[in-house]
Amino acid sequence: MLRYALTALALAVGLLTFALPTAVARAQASTPTPAPAAPESVPAFDGDALWIWLMDRTEGGSAERIAARARRHGLELVILKAGGERVQWTQLNPQLIATLRGAGLRVCGYHFIFGRHPIAEARVSARIARTGADCLVIDAESDYKGRYWEAERYMRALRRMVGPDYPIGFTSFPYVHYHATVPYSVFLAPGAADFNVPQMYWRAIGTSVDQIFQTTYRHNRIYRKPIYPLGQTWMQPPRRQVVRFRALAQAYGATGVSWWSWQETTARDFLNIAAPVPTLRRAPPDPGYPTLGSYSRGDIVAQLQQLLITAGAKLRVTARLDARTVAAVASFNRRNRLGGGGWVSPATWRALLARDPAPVTWRARTHAVARAAR
Repeated sequence: MLRYALTALALAVGLLTFALPTAVARAQASTPTPAPAAPESVPAFDGDALWIWLMDRTEGGSAERIAARARRHGLELVILKAGGERVQWTQLNPQLIATLRGAGLRVCGYHFIFGRHPIAEARVSARIARTGADCLVIDAESDYKGRYWEAERYMRALRRMVGPDYPIGFTSFPYVHYHATVPYSVFLAPGAADFNVPQMYWRAIGTSVDQIFQTTYRHNRIYRKPIYPLGQTWMQPPRRQVVRFRALAQAYGATGVSWWSWQETTARDFLNIAAPVPTLRRAPPDPGYPTLGSYSRGDIVAQLQQLLITAGAKLRVTARLDARTVAAVASFNRRNRLGGGGWVSPATWRALLARDPAPVTWRARTHAVARAAR
């Protein structure tokens, strides 16, 4: 589940960083960057929400009790597990949705996918959408590492089945640079998922609330999709941390916050997620953009390469900052009078992110390579 996939991350976060020579790093650090712009929201996922893994362990399996408690604590949305790999779970069904909707709640289903059978998984996801759920959230974690071709097949098939307008979200690890081979750029590509729900479990990772916002937004905002922070009530974090999480989400422009998970949320936790959100005395610092060095690789580089292709570069998407990519960055910086040679500065990111990433076609192999789509 969402919770257990972060065990290794809690022990190892911070070991992987992208370094630049000291002079370049100083130059980037001194470059002023604007506060992150609030992205366009996805109404289906706006507001306060709780995730439910197992219905029979949540309020005794009673939809009426779930609805009553949700109303008491200001919740507007419930996200319920509706499938795992090629199996649809019956706990999300039209009757449950009707009961919760009758109480004024929105209902979304989430589907944990593995990538070994992408078309079959897309069919299950489409059936979940047809239950009448307000949205679908795709949960792709460690099993999906390196599966770019599979992610592309899954998303294309799913969109054909549910149409271009049905709200789809994507949830996974919050630290893109650490889980570098998860195909974030495929799931969050134009026409794929509409919004991004990073699993920002600060206590499990072993960091502060402020730091998890900084790091998560720095690496996730390059995908240009609305971010809806997913916090934790499991591990029973102190009230001050929960309230701080909610306040920072608001300050970063998020129009919705959700929590994992209902069955591990105590009475005290319910009070914490419903407490008034304080006004921050000072705005959080701008999170910046990913810093890339000559040996950088992973999905951040794949996203960079697709943006460069849109800007006119002739590249294959290799997810490695190779010599061709560095030359393309240098050319882009020169044409746009950004300076910095082949270094990807904050100014480079800002200029590139004014564009959509190029559509590409991925090859079916573990270390995927893509070409620009015709």
